[in-house]
Amino acid sequence: MSLPHATSGDVVDLKPLGVRLPTAMSTAIVRTAHLELIRSVLHKGRSVPEHKVDGEMTIQCIEGKLTVHAHGLTIPLAAGELLFLSGGVPHSLTANEDSSALLTLVRVPAV
Repeated sequence: MSLPHATSGDVVDLKPLGVRLPTAMSTAIVRTAHLELIRSVLHKGRSVPEHKVDGEMTIQCIEGKLTVHAHGLTIPLAAGELLFLSGGVPHSLTANEDSSALLTLVRVPAV
C-alpha cells in the first residue's frame, strides 16, 4: 500500500530521522505534473547508479554524508548542504554513512 503524497497546505516534517535512520526507507513526499519531492534514504556504502533526469534538481543533505559524482567531479555533500544540477546532467550518489536527503525535481512534461 503506498502512502499518500502531501497536498497543498500540508506541513511535512523533514527533521533528521536520527535513531530511526538505520531502518528508514525512501519516501515520496509530493508529486505533481511539474514538481516531485522525495526523501531519499541511503544506508552506508549504498549507492544510486549514474542516471539523469530531464528537469533541474536539487539534492539537499539532511543528515549524514553523501558523495555525488557529476560534471566529472566528486562532490562531497554534508548535512545542511545543497547541490543544484541542471536538467540532463548524469549523476550518481554514494552514502559515506547512513544518510537522508531531500530531492527536489522539476518535472518536464513529455512532448
